[in-house]
Amino acid sequence: MKSLTAEHSESAQVPELIAATAHSLPEQVNALARARAFAEPLIASETLDTGENTLAHADAVAKILKDIGGSEAMQAAAYLVYTCEHLTRPLDVIAKAFGDNFATLAVETTKLVRVQRQARAALTEQSRSSTPIPMAQTAAAQTENVRKMLLAFSRDLRVVLLRLASRLQTLRHYAATRKTVPESVARESLQVFAPLANRLGIRDIKWEMEDLSFRFLEAETYREVARLLDEKRAEREAYVEELRVRLEEELKTQGIEATVQGRPKHIYSIVKKMRGKSLGFDQVYDIRALRIIVRSVPDCYAALSWVHSQFQPQTEDFDDYIAKPKANGYQSLHTIVRDKDGKPIEIQIRTQEMHEHAELGVAAHWAYKEAGAKGYSGVSASSEYDAKIAVLRQLLAWERDLSGVDQGQTVMDDLIYVLTPDAAIVELPQGATAVDFAYSVHTNLGHRCRGARVDGAMVPLNTPLKNGQTVEVTVAKEGGPSRDWLNAELGYLVSHRARAKVRAWFNALATHETVAKGREAVEKLLQREGKTSVKLEDLASQLGFNSADKLFEVVGKDEFSLHNIETLLRPPEPSVPQEEVFQLKKPSGTGDGSKGGVLVVGMDSLLTQLAKCCKPAPPDPICGFVTRGKGVSVHRSDCPNLRELVARNGDRVIDVEWGQPKSEGHAMYPVDVTVEASDRQGLLRDITEVFAKEKMNVTGVQSQSFKGTAWMTFTVEVSDSARLGKVLGLVAELSGVKAARRR
Repeated sequence: MKSLTAEHSESAQVPELIAATAHSLPEQVNALARARAFAEPLIASETLDTGENTLAHADAVAKILKDIGGSEAMQAAAYLVYTCEHLTRPLDVIAKAFGDNFATLAVETTKLVRVQRQARAALTEQSRSSTPIPMAQTAAAQTENVRKMLLAFSRDLRVVLLRLASRLQTLRHYAATRKTVPESVARESLQVFAPLANRLGIRDIKWEMEDLSFRFLEAETYREVARLLDEKRAEREAYVEELRVRLEEELKTQGIEATVQGRPKHIYSIVKKMRGKSLGFDQVYDIRALRIIVRSVPDCYAALSWVHSQFQPQTEDFDDYIAKPKANGYQSLHTIVRDKDGKPIEIQIRTQEMHEHAELGVAAHWAYKEAGAKGYSGVSASSEYDAKIAVLRQLLAWERDLSGVDQGQTVMDDLIYVLTPDAAIVELPQGATAVDFAYSVHTNLGHRCRGARVDGAMVPLNTPLKNGQTVEVTVAKEGGPSRDWLNAELGYLVSHRARAKVRAWFNALATHETVAKGREAVEKLLQREGKTSVKLEDLASQLGFNSADKLFEVVGKDEFSLHNIETLLRPPEPSVPQEEVFQLKKPSGTGDGSKGGVLVVGMDSLLTQLAKCCKPAPPDPICGFVTRGKGVSVHRSDCPNLRELVARNGDRVIDVEWGQPKSEGHAMYPVDVTVEASDRQGLLRDITEVFAKEKMNVTGVQSQSFKGTAWMTFTVEVSDSARLGKVLGLVAELSGVKAARRR
């Protein structure tokens, strides 16, 4: 299985989960002794950041693991973890001495320690800041920390046990040395690690960790409850012992073989109950508590029946966790009864197997090979996947607990977690299918997905997946998604991300076809015009596009007329509007030329027309060109068309100049201006308002928009083109306008 984080290439092979299978840590000869001997020279003189000797800490961790049923190999790993920071290449060195499995476990655990340390340091730094920290930010940091831990834990259960044992020893060290405990360590232990131990069913670690953390966080309350417990300890213990012996003997006379034990008192659980139910100390029932352990489930109910016949039961406080186990697999009968004096007594009844699970939890399954065959407490470790799924469910529930919301409201209900064939975890939305799964793993895998197996059985691609299932997809060598996948009624895709990837694939396909269609149209036009030598990229640039493909795309969508390209390649011959016809006169000094609109030097009574390609207006520098049969065409001196005419027929050029209009008032001349702007609502209105305020009449507008950019051409009437520059400056100041200029 590949690492989900893959922080280092050397740790790409993630260790398999210990689940009482052949994939567990290899039992090597003298593994524990060899590991300690390997670690001792490296860590014997080192200390942890808590001040504890590193070797002494490792010894204590190994002891805790042994107490919860860990094998010698597991205890050996406790020493190797602490050597990583003292080795240059820990993965290679440990693998050579103990094997890849040990090496990867040690390196992965060390990574997790670093993540936790960094998260705590960040929170501590925030708390020291003079700026108050919003609670939401602190909660977010905590949630992110939990999330990182969850991702690491879900890969390998052994990391969980190593970290729990190490944290418990750290708390014991602080308690023994009476050192001040960092609040972040105590709070993290109470809010993160203890709930994790509870979810995994390792109740001894859970209870001790809670009591120690609570003792550090609320020392006064802890001491007060401890004092109350001690005040009548002798009297209470004598009463419980007398009751214990009585129950054991009388159950035996009923034919029920049972072991009856007194239950330990945990201060934190007492305080939680007092606060949660607003109870006084004397009202807490489990101060007097017994546990009955019998051989079988029928004996559990037989013992319960007898207890209820001998004492007065409080039916509202009865819980049957055998018929309906807790989420972590815990099973037991819980009842509260009162004796003849009315004193409340809590009694738990369970089988030996249930008791083992209650004490060791998940550890009971990975520690013993026979656990897989038992399948008790609703959890079976008969295979790697069974164990993986069982642990995964508890870890997910643990994260939900930390979110602080009800199970019915938690965001975790909107998610499922499934496994790849390599037992890597994939997070998906509720109701997701194998197609969603494929796209989550890799986009190309999703595109080529053609079939799926769920837990080894072929299923339709639109089958909703369930938490903990193993999913394997079959793929084609090439190809793309089906359009049916986008049909919500067919139920192939639930994930918004996967649907977006499918839409993007079809959009890209459509764009490719559109570009091909546009290219064909443009190339045919160039052939008709005899312009096949024109570079397509240059043509696109002259038309305002970033690339030839962008031009082809809008042409293929019929969003850009080929007429625009024709105009660029072959400007149309301008027509002669009636209102722009003038009589030519000699310059002033020869006749009445002062009354003419345009004067042609040295000639009389020649018909003129203003060229529409450049639309000159006073006081533009102008030049005339004698046409065939249409008089003189007047161009701006910088007109590109005029340059071409001059190059071909230079002898037909004639000098012209502006004259005085014949009628009263100012003559009006049409000119074209272009505006490039970010397309937005109200853009055209805002531009025309500027022209209206400046008393310029707009006689024509052409506009086109492409991918958020608008290109507009306005024809406006002016008496003096020099004034136009000021107006265009006002247009350029409008919101979104990129450029405004005369054509």
